[in-house]
Amino acid sequence: MPLIPNGLPESHRGIAQEADRIHESAMWSAQGQFEQAKLWRFINLMLGVPAAGMAAVSGGTALAGDVGIWPGILALAAAAFSATLTTVNASRRMTQAQASANAYLQLQTATRQFLAIDLVDMSREDARDTLRNLTNTRDELNKTADPPGRLAYKLSGRNINGGGQGYAADEEE
Repeated sequence: MPLIPNGLPESHRGIAQEADRIHESAMWSAQGQFEQAKLWRFINLMLGVPAAGMAAVSGGTALAGDVGIWPGILALAAAAFSATLTTVNASRRMTQAQASANAYLQLQTATRQFLAIDLVDMSREDARDTLRNLTNTRDELNKTADPPGRLAYKLSGRNINGGGQGYAADEEE
């Protein structure tokens, strides 16, 4: 649903349309990053918990005495999980995705406030400067954020289309 306010001077319409595009882009980007962070957290747990468990069991089993090759197999499996976890670096990726999501959310809020509150009363020059700043912020965020994967994008669409990005204040009575 476009956020272009009523009573907007015609000279501001193009600015409002472009700001609305930034708002939509920020909404999708924020949700994509939140979904990607959830996926990285899941991967971190699915690799880290078994690695720790297998390492503990293999160590305890090895100390128990003559138990055959099982402690060695468990230790190798734990090492493989740990190596994968280190290589993938899911913890760092989760933190980065969460930070990017929050930055996009901040841009989304600033753009929505610009459209809903400030734009109508601004001069065209001031409105253009604000739009330029919003555009620059979006471009900088796009440079530093890792692109979300296909699954994160799909989950984002489900969340957004299901009303997960809506506010009760925006619902029509």
